[in-house]
Amino acid sequence: MESIKLNNGVEMPTVGIGVFTFTPDEAESSVEVALKNGYRLVDTANAYVNERGTGRGIKKSGVAREDIFVSTKLWPTEYVNERAIDETLERLGLDYIDLLFLHQPTGDWKAGYKMLEQAYKDGKIKAIGISNFEGKYLDELLGVCEIVPQVIQVECHPYFTQSETRKITDEKGIKIMCWYPLGHGDKVLVNEPIFAKLAEKYGKTPAQIILKWHNQMGFIVIPGSRNPEHIKENADIFDFKLTDDEMAEIAKLDKGIRYYNGGEAELKQYATWQPEYEK
Repeated sequence: MESIKLNNGVEMPTVGIGVFTFTPDEAESSVEVALKNGYRLVDTANAYVNERGTGRGIKKSGVAREDIFVSTKLWPTEYVNERAIDETLERLGLDYIDLLFLHQPTGDWKAGYKMLEQAYKDGKIKAIGISNFEGKYLDELLGVCEIVPQVIQVECHPYFTQSETRKITDEKGIKIMCWYPLGHGDKVLVNEPIFAKLAEKYGKTPAQIILKWHNQMGFIVIPGSRNPEHIKENADIFDFKLTDDEMAEIAKLDKGIRYYNGGEAELKQYATWQPEYEK
């Protein structure tokens, strides 16, 4: 599994298993399968309500903790909870978190970010992340933060390549971690002729071609799957390389199309919705 170096020197795997929408038992199973098949990055969140299941999967895998990179996200209602990070660690059953995000740019996110900076200094987290902080939110955060974040997690795929965000993140050395890397399973995207052609050329699936495109763009991907065979396939992208011409052909697909279009009203709802954590 390949890794990249973050702007603080920490090494992070480029492909991981994501558990968005998974039940705790599904998260446990998928994480265990992924880690036993070479994955070393696991991504969850407070709001997914499966951190305990994720932690069980980590333990059942038998892989040493120091060899696993775990990322999770604080939900906005936790930004003013001074015990939020300790409670997150308890749910995961871990002593530290490799990468901790603020999940949404709403609520008292400035207080939340200060909490992440302090946890980073205290060694409870090894890297700081922000999720969905695009445009004005990213600009504002960079104007007030003491420690520049290491990773930003945003929607990103061949139809929406985050070209504007990348102008800032490239300058600051912030790595992009992509959710909906396969376009939320959109068959139109996955079945684009260029991916079918390249899949035949390289003996891969169209999904593997898209994930390889992400890899060569320098992105981190966390495709989720409950299917053991798909989990294995999603990480089997390191034995070939797309040419510059092929990358340029895929770049023509960028249409500025998002699959998720939540606005300010939804952000306000996020500021008050409280997850009911699994016991």
